[in-house]
Amino acid sequence: MNGHAVPGQLDTLRRRGLALGVLGLAACGLGALPSPEQFFRSWLFALLFWLGIAIGCQSVLMIQHLTGGLWGLVIRRILEAASRTLRYAWVLFVPLAFGLPHVFVWANHDALASDHHLHQAVSRKAEYLNAPFFLGRAAFYFAVWAVLAHLLSRWSAEQDRGFSPRLAGRLRGLSGGGLLLMGLTITFSAVDWGMSLDPRWFSTIYGVLFMVGQALSAMAFSIVILAWLSALPNLARAVSARVMHDLGKLLFAFVMLWAYVNLSQFLIVWSGNLPEEIPWYILRLSGGWQLIAGLLVIAHFALPFLMLLSRDVKRNASMLAAVASGLLLMRLLDLFWLVGPELHARGFAVHWLDLAATLGIGGLWLHLFARELAASPLLPVGDPELAEAIAGAGR
Repeated sequence: MNGHAVPGQLDTLRRRGLALGVLGLAACGLGALPSPEQFFRSWLFALLFWLGIAIGCQSVLMIQHLTGGLWGLVIRRILEAASRTLRYAWVLFVPLAFGLPHVFVWANHDALASDHHLHQAVSRKAEYLNAPFFLGRAAFYFAVWAVLAHLLSRWSAEQDRGFSPRLAGRLRGLSGGGLLLMGLTITFSAVDWGMSLDPRWFSTIYGVLFMVGQALSAMAFSIVILAWLSALPNLARAVSARVMHDLGKLLFAFVMLWAYVNLSQFLIVWSGNLPEEIPWYILRLSGGWQLIAGLLVIAHFALPFLMLLSRDVKRNASMLAAVASGLLLMRLLDLFWLVGPELHARGFAVHWLDLAATLGIGGLWLHLFARELAASPLLPVGDPELAEAIAGAGR
């Protein structure tokens, strides 16, 4: 592809991802026949997780173009490849367009007719919560993400043919405006696809929860992939202890930021003690969900926090990747805690379709990611800072 050899690891990931995706989608198809409601709900959960990694990678990529730094050079191609999957992600959203009443109570006329208070709450938001406008907004989000991904990758690829201050300026300018667009689209998509599952509840910090969670997922995913590929000759020179230390510090910062925004929302709702807000937390702190909340406090914050305090852990690629892998698993659990209580109304439960959809969409996404990553050199060879990154190897 493009005149360079495809690493065997990426070819393996591409083939296995496709096989896993096909098997998972076949299982979803079988499960959708007897239980369409559960299929659509599981599909939404899985889509939010994998889509969140891609969106987070695009956000981190633009932060790197604005701030610079050697940390971003070694993961830039990983971030770009994950971002480019957003050009195809709309296809995975299409099934939800046919199952809105199964997932979103505001689109279910029978549920609204049987619950007067719910009907009143939805009626006040009817201009926003209606199927045509909902799908139109989704199309806008995917269009914005796809255009940004295309331009960021196109101009970065042009740099490989020779560094140009003009192209670097373009990338910085696009990233500045693009981050504003990302903030708006992430916030509104979080409201549409997550918060509107309970149309009676609202939180002004809900979009920030998704932004931080997606950025954390992106950093964790990038570290895992970088460590996995770090033995390749063209990466081994650049993946130094110094670079891994920087990536570990960023991962540490996002872990603390995730804890901060979640604690902030909890304290605001607790201190307000308003009947419009507290049911959301009551639901998530009872019926078995409280065990998930406790696990998140320990394994999503306390343990990673303590481990990432260690300089040795941050400078060791294998150890840092192990922490990042655990955080990716916790990101999946955190998302399940955020949206699962509305998708499993009878208390904590994990349906086999939740797993099938996660594996099916995940397999396809990893296949696309591996294909995109293999399409270009693993390092931005046209960036003049790359020589500095390689010179810092071993420090």
